[in-house]
Amino acid sequence: DTLKVFDAVREFVERENAILPEGTHLTITQDVATGVRDRLQLLLQNGWQGLLLAGLALFLFFSWRYTFWVALGLPVSFLGGLALMVLFGVSINMISLIALLMAIGILMDDAIVISESIEHEYAKGKTPLQAAIDGTRKVFRGVFSSYLTSAFLFGILLMMKGDIGQILGVLPVVLLSVLTVSLIEAMLVLPHHLKHSLEHAHKKQRPVWREKIENGFLRMREAMGRAADQAIRYRYLTLGLALAMLVFSVGLIATGTVKFKAFPDMEGNTVDARVLLPQGTPLEETQAVIRHLLDALAKTNQELSTNESEPLVRNVQVTFGAHADVPENGAHLATITLDVLNTEIRHTPMAELIRRWREHSGELPNVISIQYREPRMGPAGRAIHVRLSGDDLDELSRASWEVQNWLRGYQGVSNLLDDLRPGKSQFSVQLLPGAQSAGLTANDIAFQLRAAYQGLKITDVYHGREAYEVIAKLDQNPGRQMDDFENFFVFTGTGEAIPLSRVAHVVEKREYARIGHVNHQRTVNIYGDVDGALGNTSEIIAGLQQDFMPKLQEQYPNIRFRFKGEVENGAETKLSILSGFGLGALGVFLLLSLQFRNYREPFIVLLNIPLALIGAIWGHFIMGLDFTLPSMIGFVSLAGVVVNDSILLVEFVKYRVAEGMVFHNAARQAVRDRFRAIFLTSMTTVAGMTPLLFETSSQALILVPLVTSIVFGMLTSTLLILLVLPASYSIMEDMGLLIVAGEGRDFDADSQPS
Repeated sequence: DTLKVFDAVREFVERENAILPEGTHLTITQDVATGVRDRLQLLLQNGWQGLLLAGLALFLFFSWRYTFWVALGLPVSFLGGLALMVLFGVSINMISLIALLMAIGILMDDAIVISESIEHEYAKGKTPLQAAIDGTRKVFRGVFSSYLTSAFLFGILLMMKGDIGQILGVLPVVLLSVLTVSLIEAMLVLPHHLKHSLEHAHKKQRPVWREKIENGFLRMREAMGRAADQAIRYRYLTLGLALAMLVFSVGLIATGTVKFKAFPDMEGNTVDARVLLPQGTPLEETQAVIRHLLDALAKTNQELSTNESEPLVRNVQVTFGAHADVPENGAHLATITLDVLNTEIRHTPMAELIRRWREHSGELPNVISIQYREPRMGPAGRAIHVRLSGDDLDELSRASWEVQNWLRGYQGVSNLLDDLRPGKSQFSVQLLPGAQSAGLTANDIAFQLRAAYQGLKITDVYHGREAYEVIAKLDQNPGRQMDDFENFFVFTGTGEAIPLSRVAHVVEKREYARIGHVNHQRTVNIYGDVDGALGNTSEIIAGLQQDFMPKLQEQYPNIRFRFKGEVENGAETKLSILSGFGLGALGVFLLLSLQFRNYREPFIVLLNIPLALIGAIWGHFIMGLDFTLPSMIGFVSLAGVVVNDSILLVEFVKYRVAEGMVFHNAARQAVRDRFRAIFLTSMTTVAGMTPLLFETSSQALILVPLVTSIVFGMLTSTLLILLVLPASYSIMEDMGLLIVAGEGRDFDADSQPS
């Protein structure tokens, strides 16, 4: 448990600091646990706020006792879901808590449908017991079908692939666990409690204020009914406008007006300055660069701390010989790690700190790269990761530099670096013709050079029980290595000394420090970061692929280019979600076909799923957000609620047709019958999610896109379901596609009087 471990470490540090001598102090650095605690507190705080708002929304229409039992289903379902999470080995973390928040709207949906149906039967004059039985029985098939469709739609999230899919794969497990407990509670427990509530309020008069609200709601319902009448009257125009809005909304993403990004950027509390110098750089030069960077940091900290309640930079840690982005080690590498104020209390964005630090540092000579970045990546990986594969290292190096120079032209791109760099200076020794006639081989010369410059063990000298090695090697004068090399002699097998220059050609050159291979192919990897406030990764990579890569491929036909990191992970997860969503929609279609006993009406229900995308996309446009993978997961959750409402609306159309109504009139009446339940479902979902929608904490950056899809999608879907579904019914009736069996006879739309 991260929080328990952190608390134990903090207590240990406090105890040790109390007894340590003066001048010695323990400090916790690179604290990630505080961010975890902040996120959990954020979710819990917004969770109870959302539950309170949803309960207040219900209280406007039901008595406090009735509202209490409806709302009690949420904590009961959550507790049951937590028990199942333990069974499935799922911990309480940010993703699982997000799943619980997503479940609020769906759980309230089932409870509201059942409670509203019981209330409706009670209003007909039935006894509380009979109203509870008849109301539950009337919506049982629809509620159970809604559960199965939600299971299909959420189950597809189990098919998510990639690193992001592995992290978000907890969502469907938690959602399905909570939904299962909720279904059992709503069908078997809730009606019993609602019966007692009705008995308690059987002879009581409603408060005047609730009567006013009820009268206002009836006027709203009638207005919605008239709007549905007009939608049915102008049904082709209604459906055409809805589809046109869908095409226009999707166009916002296609044109880049609403940008797509695999995963939202999240700020942390640590930042690194990773220094890379040429191989062979002495430690003294690396230390000089670090001192310069620390001086620049001190100036930056002094400037930015004026906006904070305490110094912005809490701890500074310097590590030599380490660079997280370079698979090397040596004195030419160093990393400065900063611990800054927590995101919840600081006013300075991390990007501003990095920008000021970079400005004060300036350009330093003999430095290959200084990367200012946060040390941890999100589940999507590096924003820019291009892999080049080929056989010619020189071609790979030139192509890498051309790609990097092109990427530098995009605003927001920084920290560009590849992993192919020159190594230390070295001498290449090649035998001259005739060297072997002198009795020398390449192995002989290599052995003597190694012994002269690296040493050769002569013997061991023992002092007591300890052994000391005696090593002989050439005495080296730091300023005369080349002179010694030019005057070096090698010995033949007969003991004859021959100058090295007589038998070998010595060339000084600089090879590559490291050669990477993937699948036996030489590879060069280009890495980079993108500031989300200035640029969009998808647009940058798309521009690179369309505008630059074709020409580069013609110039280097033997090099293969592949895009990794955020682009690959995001595309893999997005493709798995879309393919899984298609399978889930097919499962929903087959299930509804079984329930409706035809293959036509399920299309009416499924039509509302893509229409829900209208509100989700426009919500991101209004909020100024990128459309991300969490946005897509929010849309899947929204689709579950939309399908549930659509199923129950279709069920009530069929009830009315079975009573003898023609389809036009049945659709009109079904809108009025189901308006209260659909309205309450939407209102409680929006109320439950609103605190998170307007959360300004940096810890909520991953949540806001998800909640935006649900809230704005719910607002538009509520209207579209009540208008487009009746219009679609009427169009299918015009086409002679609807035949519904009534009690003992068939009701064909064409046979009914107009």
